[in-house]
Amino acid sequence: MKDLENKSILITGGTGSLGKALTQHILSRYPKVKKLVIYSRDEQKQFQMALEYPSDKFPQIRFLIGDVRDAERLKRAFKDIDFVIHAAAMKHVPIAEYNPDECVKTNIHGAQNVINACLETGVNRVVALSTDKACAPINLYGATKLASDKLFVAANNITGWNPIRFSVVRYGNVMGSNGSVIPFFINMKKEGVLPITDSEMTRFNISLQGGVDMVMHALEHAWGGEIFVPKIPSYKIMDVAEAIGPECEHKVVGIRPGEKVHEEMITPSDSFYTYDLGKYYTILPSRPKWKLDDFVKTFDAKKVPNGFAYNSGTNDEWETVDSLRSLIIEHVDSSFKA
Repeated sequence: MKDLENKSILITGGTGSLGKALTQHILSRYPKVKKLVIYSRDEQKQFQMALEYPSDKFPQIRFLIGDVRDAERLKRAFKDIDFVIHAAAMKHVPIAEYNPDECVKTNIHGAQNVINACLETGVNRVVALSTDKACAPINLYGATKLASDKLFVAANNITGWNPIRFSVVRYGNVMGSNGSVIPFFINMKKEGVLPITDSEMTRFNISLQGGVDMVMHALEHAWGGEIFVPKIPSYKIMDVAEAIGPECEHKVVGIRPGEKVHEEMITPSDSFYTYDLGKYYTILPSRPKWKLDDFVKTFDAKKVPNGFAYNSGTNDEWETVDSLRSLIIEHVDSSFKA
């Protein structure tokens, strides 16, 4: 992204894995950023993160306790903010299945609160984080994130004179993020047993930096209403188990509630509005506020064939056992040894 000097950025859920990666990226690449606000509800995580970014060395950073469920708190927090990155979510699939109302309050009502607060303040750009589970969802978490995606895309229709732009980034499993399979397997390795939900299972794989790059791309290039999807490799869960614990028992325990064998990021129904941008795909709104021909010309966008689908089980690019080990050392645990 171009220079962020004199710009103010707020990250909801800023103490999460991607929020912390975005913070590190922004402060290292754009040290003259005017203000970077970390907005989240976990005071302990904020306390720990503040130790990593002391105010005497990082005067740009601010920490605000707040919940996206709290509309009034959001309006106060968004005052004088230029860019909002919405990363706050309740994301654990089994927990969402057991506590559905709580998931709805955060992921759907919270999304609408963010939209309303942005429209009522001076925010210029908004990027919301999505997930592959929002594509043809079979669990509540995915359904709430699909609803959130729809809200952010549709928000562009009610901006009126306001030049604000809302867009979404959708990606697969973030390697090494809190609660993901790779750190879970590394931790379970000492037990000698790695629980496999289904031996045929596959997932998309993206690094934290890849997620950061997508957000920054959307902040700079979105025209409003796009859902950006990265071109990333898949991995087989059995290859992950082999990469981490080849000597361990790989015990099949069955799929958890709301879990898919393969994940999708673009369905055949999405293909009618999907364009290839080179590094990314983008699902465009069915009725954009801008001229489609201008968008296609500006980004040299190429329409994907009708019926195109992007599925982790039929992907063209795959991680291997060796590449997974290298990525774990690079992105998750530099001391890792299989």
